[in-house]
Amino acid sequence: MNGTRIIGVAVTGQDAGEVLERIVHMEELGIPAAWLTSGGAGRDSLTMFAAAAARTDRILLGTSIVPIFPRHPVVMATQARVLAEMAPGRFRLGVGPSHRAGTERTFGYDFQAPLGHLREYLRILKALIQQGQVDFEGDYYTARAQSGVSLDVPVMASALRQRSFELCGAEADGAISWVCPGQYLQDVAVPAMGEGAAQAGKDVPPLIAHAPVCVHDDVAEMRAAVREQMSNYPASPFYQQMFAEAGFPEALETSEWSDGMMDAVVLSGDEATVRERLMEMFAYGATELVLSPVVAGSDRNGSLERTLRLVAEVSQGR
Repeated sequence: MNGTRIIGVAVTGQDAGEVLERIVHMEELGIPAAWLTSGGAGRDSLTMFAAAAARTDRILLGTSIVPIFPRHPVVMATQARVLAEMAPGRFRLGVGPSHRAGTERTFGYDFQAPLGHLREYLRILKALIQQGQVDFEGDYYTARAQSGVSLDVPVMASALRQRSFELCGAEADGAISWVCPGQYLQDVAVPAMGEGAAQAGKDVPPLIAHAPVCVHDDVAEMRAAVREQMSNYPASPFYQQMFAEAGFPEALETSEWSDGMMDAVVLSGDEATVRERLMEMFAYGATELVLSPVVAGSDRNGSLERTLRLVAEVSQGR
């Protein structure tokens, strides 16, 4: 798939069996990449991908993201090694600090210096995964371990605002955004990643844009579905600041989705319109896309299938 524009889908389901079947179905459709998210006490994406690796042959498997605070980087690296061996060349590891509210409430950790933690975490992960050994003592982590093997696993990180994009440019093998408007990616993310890479003396890594998508003809039903399924993001301080910087100050005032925010963030409309929005995201500077389907209308399964089939068609150049 080198040299092609990869469009993947973030997979959800009622239980592990449904998630697994959807990943298998996506490979059958020709969708090039499946992504999973871990958080809180939910389903563990690394364990889920171990099962998927045994049932698939071609589809790329990526985490977007695994939170760093609950898992020491050496532990994360040992889990990544299993997936690298089960799905050679197919596994991509995306990690990130997640958010203060969930981290402190769920785990009781002190959510301080998230970017400082992430910088050290990335250095440990990349050394142990890609070089087979690490000897590191920093402000937040200590890691001394060796595996003796070098693995083909890109280590990417979440990014939302300028400093995190700069950090990804300097330290990570890619930045993974979420609900960032395309114009914001072009104006803020791409230059910040370039600055970080230049300071580190390395090439600019890929920008993986993770965005909600809704292939649906009824705008009112789409808006209702977004407000129902994604209500937490405009209420989160980190996201509120990003939206305000992207030109939507109402996020700070209402903690709700405005129509303008949805139009900028959600790739929605009929098949032709969503095709255009996908290509627009690449034009804004995204190297790869991760799409989270927003199901709308009374036929939720049909809504999801409509989105999956469009992604498969676009990925195959049809």
